[in-house]
Amino acid sequence: MTATEILFWILSALALFSALMVLISRNPVHSVLWLIVVFFSISGHYILLNAQFLAIVNLIVYAGAIMVLFLFVIMLMNLNAGTEPQKNSLVKLAGVVAGCLLLTVFVSAVRSAQEIKASQVLMNTGDIGLIQNLGKVLFTDYAVPFELSSILFLSAMIGAVVIGKKE
Repeated sequence: MTATEILFWILSALALFSALMVLISRNPVHSVLWLIVVFFSISGHYILLNAQFLAIVNLIVYAGAIMVLFLFVIMLMNLNAGTEPQKNSLVKLAGVVAGCLLLTVFVSAVRSAQEIKASQVLMNTGDIGLIQNLGKVLFTDYAVPFELSSILFLSAMIGAVVIGKKE
């Protein structure tokens, strides 16, 4: 077993454990914190696949911005066990049955996919996900659409400031 394979299995175990803890945790804030651990382990998988740009975007956008937003919403809602309505056992049973059916569909889809069986992931090889190559393509082939989108974002920011400004 190589170091890359060991790191893959450690990150996979961490991602699965953290995802289970997101579901099991009774405190919503703890669930969000476990979800951040899941995002970090997924970013580790992206780095193993030599996709540094996806890893950084995953950390900045999801683990950074969206998780902070989730935390603010959870804290503003002031969730506690006393305000949560109690679900009867029929609803819980329906949820378990629906989850098992969804798992069955996923397993059968993966088993029947011939492309997945024939392909092999090459870890730490190639240069498809490198930021340098993305920058070259972005500023040579797609320079005009990139500049147009930056003008669009700038006008949206100015519009938000104008709308939000009090008179």
